[in-house]
Amino acid sequence: SGDLGYAASLYMLGCGDVMLYEVKAFEDDFHSWFVGQAVQRDGRLIFVTPLDPLFLILPYLIKSGKEGKFQRVDQVVKDEEFPACSRLLSCARTLASLHHIAEEKEAGSQMYHRYSQEKTMNWLKKKVERMVIALKKRNISVGEGVKSSTYVRVKSETENQEEDFLRYSHGLISEYISEDLSKALLTLLGLPELTSPKETEPPSKPPKKMTAAQKSLAKVDKTGMKPMSSFFSPKVKAEKK
Repeated sequence: SGDLGYAASLYMLGCGDVMLYEVKAFEDDFHSWFVGQAVQRDGRLIFVTPLDPLFLILPYLIKSGKEGKFQRVDQVVKDEEFPACSRLLSCARTLASLHHIAEEKEAGSQMYHRYSQEKTMNWLKKKVERMVIALKKRNISVGEGVKSSTYVRVKSETENQEEDFLRYSHGLISEYISEDLSKALLTLLGLPELTSPKETEPPSKPPKKMTAAQKSLAKVDKTGMKPMSSFFSPKVKAEKK
């Protein structure tokens, strides 16, 4: 979204704007493909995966939610830089799922919505929990992806493994939400922030005091003096004629 200060990403609407897909390209300058008898120089791999449209609508709702009033979503989901964002409302699951992240109020024949932080956090938490279940069913190892010698842990291996799944899933979901929501979600999941060893290590010992002789030597002008190591460097052997 341009108006909201997010970096542009590539998405695709398919099946008559009913489904939303995320498009990611992985490329290498030295790859190419054989297509029939021809060589395709563009060696990028394009991955197209379904995406919940609420992730893209969420920033617009959060922005309008600062006004504290109910509004029609077609008046909220607007972006001058990316006018096609209004097509998100055509996705089959969008309007039927807005209650997960917003309060709803019907007036006449119109439905109005207002961003709900509480509902959104619960919705995100369920997303993480479902992802954990999916990762476990597929026996996907996530321990090495989240463990690091940079961090210190004092929990049992079983507790660590469960935390690894939560942290990994939280990290994946965080790619689609703001940093503030990511931190709030971390707290809701009961995950403490990982601490660096530097914060837990005892303070380093104070430097030893210099003796009077050492202070005097430190003040000597060493310009033009050879380092001590130069007197012990190996001699260069003469070349045999």
